[in-house]
Amino acid sequence: MTAIPDYPVGTNSAVPGLESSFADDLSGLSVPWQGTEVPEPELLVLNEDLAVSLGLDVAALRSDDGVAVLAGAAVPAGAKPVAMAYAGHQFGGYAPLLGDGRALLLGELVGGDGRRADLHLKGSGPTPFSRGGDGFAVVGPMLREYLVSEAMHALGIPTTRALSVVATGRQVLRDGVEPGAVLARVAASHLRVGTFEFAVRRGEIVRSLADYAIARHYPELLDLPETGETNRYLAFFAAVVEAQASLVAKWMLVGFVHGVMNTDNTTISGETIDYGPCAFLDRLDPAAVFSSIDHGGRYAFGNQPAVLKWNLARLAETLLTLIDPEPNVAIAAVTAVLDSFDERYDGHFVSGVAAKLGFADATVDRALIDRLLTLTAEHGADWTGIFRALADELRGNGDPLDGFVPREQIGPWLDRWRAALAEHGRGEQEAAEAMDRVNPLYIPRNHQVDAALKAATGGNLGPFETLLEVVTHPFGRRDEWAEFASPAPRSFTDSFRTFCGT
Repeated sequence: MTAIPDYPVGTNSAVPGLESSFADDLSGLSVPWQGTEVPEPELLVLNEDLAVSLGLDVAALRSDDGVAVLAGAAVPAGAKPVAMAYAGHQFGGYAPLLGDGRALLLGELVGGDGRRADLHLKGSGPTPFSRGGDGFAVVGPMLREYLVSEAMHALGIPTTRALSVVATGRQVLRDGVEPGAVLARVAASHLRVGTFEFAVRRGEIVRSLADYAIARHYPELLDLPETGETNRYLAFFAAVVEAQASLVAKWMLVGFVHGVMNTDNTTISGETIDYGPCAFLDRLDPAAVFSSIDHGGRYAFGNQPAVLKWNLARLAETLLTLIDPEPNVAIAAVTAVLDSFDERYDGHFVSGVAAKLGFADATVDRALIDRLLTLTAEHGADWTGIFRALADELRGNGDPLDGFVPREQIGPWLDRWRAALAEHGRGEQEAAEAMDRVNPLYIPRNHQVDAALKAATGGNLGPFETLLEVVTHPFGRRDEWAEFASPAPRSFTDSFRTFCGT
């Protein structure tokens, strides 16, 4: 691995005030680097609301200087851009060195509340971690990450967010020649399980990394002692387990299939990261796989909770020496925390389905939930649409539900559901309104995303802009958006595959 001798000197003032605590505090986990020159930068989309929330000047970002920063062609004044190093288990196989092969951490924006947010570029050119790749990205996948991450944010799911996509004017060889692009991404941080897997093999730096992660994401743990049964590192592991159990439950509740759940895509903050071969279910199918590279179905929809637990076990391995000098004691301690994952996940998922059925915070009979899941899966019902149809059922309109599950099959379940609502004091109109607040009408349907990205790759951003508007307002019904509430035809779904774009 080679490195340039010093940090790039930036004079561009379009993105002021970037700090570099990761690069400054954690020597050995990054390499100073900068992006590649961009032939013809063109701003395709800018998230103005996000920019304002970060304290950035929208007009400055839209200027030539701002677009140059967002494209990776210019270094902000005072910034210390770096390519981050990490390891990772990819489809179960360990890779000791991965790192930002086509990305740069420009720095950190610090809000008025003291919280840090990474500003990170994707597709900005080769780095020392590129492993023979060209380091570039193309328009379609970068717009996909923009659209899906913003949809996830609108759904209330912790996620990295997209600030912009800039077309570069560079032609990139992927499935043929495609137009190049750079995504600017914002995250609570880019610390991953893979970061710890890299650090633990470099000695004491893993302690510094853990302390940094605690201070940044779980500062309430800083006052805990470094040793003993309640030490901060065991509490840190428990906090990450809880954050990830909650996150994957939210994925399952909306039918999100990540597609590439490697340990380098499992964040310490509990945010969703990397929208490569991602997709959303139409019909409920635990075996659903959309990624073109997931040949064995390791990351199938129904496997996601178990995979997350496996990834967290890899994190636990990196923390053992911090938790206790006696290996058997440390292993027993982390095993007890890891064993709590299933219960944590199940609690989040069951309470989430209960809310989707109008029960809010009430405790619901698990058998009621399981029977609905069985009926939905058996009949290939649309996992998004069925909950809005159930709300319509409570309002006296049974026609939508009849399109999902035959009445003679779901009728007994409906009787039990209505009885349970009454038992918990939930009026049917009240329950229907509560359901509409948590059950989206509009998600990024795969066929619509596919069509919008193909149009955008050909130079027509109109379908993308319309779809972005729809999926970032997922709950309120709009008559003119009726087509966006429908699942894809089976002929599309059966052959649909997603790609990483690398």
